[in-house]
Amino acid sequence: MSEISRRDFLKTAATYTAAASFFSAGALDLRANPLGMPIGCQTWPVRKMIEQDFPGTIKVLADAGFQMIELCSPVGYADNGFAGLAKYKGGELRKILGDAGVGCVSSHFGIDELRKDQQAAIAWAKDVGLTQMLVPSLDGPKDPTMDDIKRAADEYNKMGEQAAKAGIQQGLHNENFELSTVDGKRTYDVLFSLLDPKLVKFQFQVSTISRGYDAAEYFTKYPGRFISMHVQGWSAETKKIVPVGQGSLDWKKIFAAAKTGGIKNYFVEMDLEMMKASVPYLRNLQV
Repeated sequence: MSEISRRDFLKTAATYTAAASFFSAGALDLRANPLGMPIGCQTWPVRKMIEQDFPGTIKVLADAGFQMIELCSPVGYADNGFAGLAKYKGGELRKILGDAGVGCVSSHFGIDELRKDQQAAIAWAKDVGLTQMLVPSLDGPKDPTMDDIKRAADEYNKMGEQAAKAGIQQGLHNENFELSTVDGKRTYDVLFSLLDPKLVKFQFQVSTISRGYDAAEYFTKYPGRFISMHVQGWSAETKKIVPVGQGSLDWKKIFAAAKTGGIKNYFVEMDLEMMKASVPYLRNLQV
């Protein structure tokens, strides 16, 4: 971290419970917002706050205008402030979110966590009411061979199959290993050819524009292969992350392409003040 149709998965009773609380709280105003999507944020940037006070942190995010959040697993991210989530039962987590008027269908899980006990991770996801399980990276070698990539893709396809059996969509973020190259090709592009389109969707990290990975270009190049994105503003002049709506990115173009890519939700992911500063722009952005 440093985002399918998730189709009929939203029909689970747990998700209906969370959705009912979410909508009754009046949190979702779709008159603007790009593509009518609720404004979301990743909780990684506020992990220290979550470690101290999860309900209070969710209220801070809700008050800032965020309508959806993406969590991180209390097992895979135990050392990063999320261990405390394990003390809540799924219903308790859903109530905390619902009381704040916030929805949640997605979380990040460490690939090692899934290797050790994917079924336990799936059980937690189901308990919380998630329909999406993402990993930040497949954690392959820095300079992979084609065989390395094939092995990683084969392993993750099998994980995607297990998640699908439980009614959950498995997804892959793009960091580290995914940004490497092999035989003159981007590992990321090779993975699109190796990962099963039904079993694994992709979550695009917009800030990888700093490495030449253009969000709109990828959404257009691989239609229907994406499920979500992590959103950051970017200044080509200063080479720094900025609030969404500032800097040099064409957000209308990105969100229009995101529709082609299959994006179902997005999560702003920067430090808290920049995330807050991004909300007004997103609230008024029409695509």
